[in-house]
Amino acid sequence: MQDLNPSSLLHRMEIEVLDATPERVVGRMPVVGNTQPYGLLHGGASVVLAESLGSIGSALHAGPGRIAVGLDINATHHRAARSGFVTGTATALSLGNTLASYEIVITDEQDRRVCTCRLTCLLRDGAPGA
Repeated sequence: MQDLNPSSLLHRMEIEVLDATPERVVGRMPVVGNTQPYGLLHGGASVVLAESLGSIGSALHAGPGRIAVGLDINATHHRAARSGFVTGTATALSLGNTLASYEIVITDEQDRRVCTCRLTCLLRDGAPGA
């Protein structure tokens, strides 16, 4: 996925995918470079990590010739992260023919929950020739 577009948000935010199957996707992202003005991990950065991981799982589930596009995402921010890396684990909640839903839990290096997200993606046929 990361090689499909070298200027994607995955690269800009330094998201590294560690493991990926349709049922579970794990990735991490540095806090430094993804902070708000107070030096805390930006809530939007957590949402980008979550949507990236859930979308990868959705695309893997959709299979060749199909694409996954985000329909809905929500996030609850539980605690601040100030340094190191955060790790996201996207776990499939429902994998259907037209929708895929994931819960994404983001933790800090002490395995404390930083954020919980839920993502639903629409699965559709890719554009001809794309």
